[in-house]
Amino acid sequence: MPHQKPLSLILLSTLPLLFILTQAQSPTAPAPAPSGPIDIFAILKKEGQYNTFIKFLNESQVGNQINNQVNNSNQGMTVLAPSDNAFNNLPSGTLNQLNDQQKVQLILNHVIPKFYTFDDLQTVSNPVRTQATGPKGEPFGLNFTGSNNQVNVSSGSVVTNIYNAIRKDPPLAVFQLDKVLVPSQFTDPSSDDDAPAPTKPKNGTSNDKTTADEPSPASNTKPNDAKRISGGILGLVCGVFLMATLS
Repeated sequence: MPHQKPLSLILLSTLPLLFILTQAQSPTAPAPAPSGPIDIFAILKKEGQYNTFIKFLNESQVGNQINNQVNNSNQGMTVLAPSDNAFNNLPSGTLNQLNDQQKVQLILNHVIPKFYTFDDLQTVSNPVRTQATGPKGEPFGLNFTGSNNQVNVSSGSVVTNIYNAIRKDPPLAVFQLDKVLVPSQFTDPSSDDDAPAPTKPKNGTSNDKTTADEPSPASNTKPNDAKRISGGILGLVCGVFLMATLS
């Protein structure tokens, strides 16, 4: 009787052939779909607590500027995003007191035209220029201080911590803030170009008139009145003198 191979050896010898046939028949795996363009609105909406900031990004067109820059240039950006609670904690009437230009400046003060990681912000050279500028083109800046894996940011009038990174991959970094970075230019009276001008005096008069410039009561007396008064006094004196002589 011829010697027969054990069934286990037969199966083992056919495994390589089965593997080759399986790989040849299986369809190739599809390549990963390319990621879409960066959208700051979608990034913030996904987090669900930046509705006010999204509103201002949209109304000021700053959000579209961010998307255009990070998608169509080699220049990265960093966005410091105040949460809804940050806006709610502003002093009452703060936003209503700002004109349209200042609202745009406020949002631009949260946008840095360069990509920074969290570690970069701990050692960055201050002040860091933002996208906001003043009426004469002067840049607004932020100051960062870091220690023990904690980073603080100051606008000059507001100081707060930088929390978790909502997005940390280049070319766009987005960090959470719990306060709104109101520029110091909005709170410093000396930098307020909208202060009302001093009231001009009417009819060319001056508010600094002295009493010497004001007419005296005597100067208001008419010449004829003065003559009558002096004549009356002279007649009275003559009458008294005549009576004394006759007596």
